[in-house]
Amino acid sequence: MRAHARWRRRRPLRTRLALACTGAVALVALGVCAAAYTIIRYELVHQLELSLTQQATLVQLQHRTDPPGVLQGECAYLSAPPCTQIVPADPAADPATPYLLPVKPATREVAARERRAFYTKVTVGGRSARMLTTQGGPGKAVQVALRSDGVDRGVRQAGELMAAVAAAGVLLAAGLGYAVARTGLAPVARLTATARRIATTRDASLRIELPPGRRADELTSLAGSFNTMLGELEQSVTARRRLVADASHELRTPLTALRTNAELLGRADRLTAGQRDRASAALQRQLREVTGLVNDLIELARDEEPQALVEQVRPGTLVGHCVRAARDHWPSVAFEFVDLADARTVSGVPARLARLVSNLLDNAAKFSPPGGPVEVTLGADLDLTVRDHGPGIAPEDLPHVFDRFYRASAARALPGSGLGLALARQIAEAHGATLTAEAAPGGGALFRLRFAAPSPGGRG
Repeated sequence: MRAHARWRRRRPLRTRLALACTGAVALVALGVCAAAYTIIRYELVHQLELSLTQQATLVQLQHRTDPPGVLQGECAYLSAPPCTQIVPADPAADPATPYLLPVKPATREVAARERRAFYTKVTVGGRSARMLTTQGGPGKAVQVALRSDGVDRGVRQAGELMAAVAAAGVLLAAGLGYAVARTGLAPVARLTATARRIATTRDASLRIELPPGRRADELTSLAGSFNTMLGELEQSVTARRRLVADASHELRTPLTALRTNAELLGRADRLTAGQRDRASAALQRQLREVTGLVNDLIELARDEEPQALVEQVRPGTLVGHCVRAARDHWPSVAFEFVDLADARTVSGVPARLARLVSNLLDNAAKFSPPGGPVEVTLGADLDLTVRDHGPGIAPEDLPHVFDRFYRASAARALPGSGLGLALARQIAEAHGATLTAEAAPGGGALFRLRFAAPSPGGRG
C-alpha cells in the first residue's frame, strides 16, 4: 500500500488523471460488455429451454399412456425433432431396448414425483445437447433433448465479440483519458511553465495566457488567481525597486554633505573657531536628517502592527499629547485643538498612532505661515481633521501626497524626506483607518483620519 502511494505521488498529475479517467471508462465498458454477454447467453439458453418445455408438454398430452421407451431419437441432426423418451419410476419396468438419453437416479425421483423437473447438459451422438427431465404420466418421467452446440457457439461468439468491444473500449478510454487530462490541465501546465520562466528570468511581468471565450471553470479561475498574484508580486517588486532607488537618491545628498563636512573638520587646524562651529553644527544637523530618514525607512518596511503591543487607546488623550509636543517643537505655529470624542477608545499601538498624528501636525506646521493657526479637531465619531492655512495642495499633487519620497514643487525647499505622509497612511491602514487629503475651503490643506470601528469607553 505504501509503495503504491509513493508511486502515485511520483507520477505527474496529468498521468494520474489520465489513468483515473481510463480506469473509470474501462470499468464502465467492461461492465456493459459483461452485462450484454450475460443477457445474450441467457436469452439463447432460454429459447432452447422454451423449445424443450413445449416438446415435453406435447409428449405429456399425446403420449401420456404410452409405455416406457424411446419415442424419437434423431436429435443428432440440427433439423431433426428433439430426442424424446419415457422413463418409469421403477427400473424393473424399463424396456428391453436401451435408452438413448442418460437415465440417472434423479430421473427416477422425478418419475416418482420426489423431485422437480430440471435441465442438464448431455452428449448425444457425439454432439452436446441440453436435456429437460420432467414429470409425465403416473409413475413416469419424460426426457427431451435438443442439440445445444449452436447455442454454445453463439454464446462463445458473443463472448469473443464482447471481449473485443471491451478491449476497444479500454483503448478508447486510454486515449480519451489522455486527451481529457491534457485539455483539462492545460491551464495548470501553462501555470507551471510560467512559474518556471519567472524563477529563471525573475520577470514578474509574465502572465498565464487564458484562451479567449473559455468558460470560467475551476482551473481557469486558478490561472486567473495566479495572474492576480503575479500582478501583486510585480507591484511589490516595482515598489521595492522604486523605494531602493528613491532612498539611494535621497541619501546621496546628505551623505555627500556629511563627507564634505567630515573632511572639512578633519582639517580643523586650518579653520577658524567660527568655521569649525558652523561645520560641526552642519554635521550634526545632517546626521539627524540621515538618522530620521533611515528610521522612516525602517518604519515603512513594517507590514503590520505587533499584536502584543495592541491596546485600547483614547484618541483624545493621545492627540492632546501630540499637540502639546508640536507646540514645543513649532513655537511659531498656533495649534488649536478641539476634543469632542469624550472617553471613547480604539484598538492600536499607542506609539505608532502618536507617530501618525505627529507626522500630520509636523506637515501642517511646515506649510503654515508664521503665526498661522493649525486647527486640530477630534469629532465625536473619532473623525480627526488637521487643517493648515498654508498654500494648500495643487490639484496635480493631490493624488501623490501619500507616495514615498514624493515632494511637491512648493515643498522641495523645505526640510524633510517625503516619507512622513507615506508613513502616516501606512500606520492608518495597519490600524484599519483611512487617511485622506483634500484642499480646505478658503485655502490650505485638510487631512482627515477616520477610524473604522471605534469602541465605547468609560469616562475618565
